[in-house]
Amino acid sequence: MKYVILTHGGVTAPQSGAESCARAADDALGALDAGGEALAAAIAATARLEDDPRLNAGTGSNLRLDGRTIEMDAAVMASDGRFGAVACIERVKNPVLVAAKVLETPHLLLAGAGATAFARRLGFADHDPATDEARERHARAVAALRDGAGDDQTDDAARFHALTAKRFWNFDAEPIECDTVGAVVRDVHGRFAAAASTGGSSYSLRGRVGDVPLTGAGIYAGPHGAVAATGVGEEIARRLLARAIYDWLADGVAPARAAQRGVAMFPEVVAIGVLVVGRSGQAIASNRNMPSAQLVG
Repeated sequence: MKYVILTHGGVTAPQSGAESCARAADDALGALDAGGEALAAAIAATARLEDDPRLNAGTGSNLRLDGRTIEMDAAVMASDGRFGAVACIERVKNPVLVAAKVLETPHLLLAGAGATAFARRLGFADHDPATDEARERHARAVAALRDGAGDDQTDDAARFHALTAKRFWNFDAEPIECDTVGAVVRDVHGRFAAAASTGGSSYSLRGRVGDVPLTGAGIYAGPHGAVAATGVGEEIARRLLARAIYDWLADGVAPARAAQRGVAMFPEVVAIGVLVVGRSGQAIASNRNMPSAQLVG
């Protein structure tokens, strides 16, 4: 059986992120060549993507509307059922590496201050993930909320404003794009794994958790394959997208068809992308021009 490595930089990420997707795939291959299993390769790829400040994960994650808060989610899953995740973790460089450490505990998910304290206990250094690119995205998000007009964030801004307004504001300060990176891998022994990381959405309340750390929503892996999704977290979670696609693989649906069917579950206005690898092949599908990379050998 051949290995397969698929990576993506987020369904709404700039196409320049394709370079990082290719480097991430190379890192995953290096992990496999060093004797690592599919899980180690997926983690290596996702950690590389977290280090690209152009992408909304790790360094470069979105600031929330207060202009200060950055809360990140990450998750990993292997085809033997092992799952580990962190939600709303702050001030770490690579949330996916912390999520991988959760695999060594009795738990599936650590959140908020507890997740950050867990990272510190294990020696993960304090790291400020804010970048100039993230501050520019924040400024555009605030402008869209204030003006009700702007770029492709406007629909999200209107939805957030309508749902929350000031009644639910829970930041310390007064108020003034949603995406994920990830990877799926099949190793030469037929083991599968998926990993994902996100800086969340600018248009969200403090403490918001998206699809990434929810089992079966943002990622899923089992003996029939692995899936990683990117897009609007709430919409992905409502449909348990990754598990739905995985179940189709288990029923014998080809990966390309399963990926296309998953994207078709959403209206065009909702940006969605998926990586799918199974025993009979692999597929990358999205309704936007998503930066991605593929290695098969």
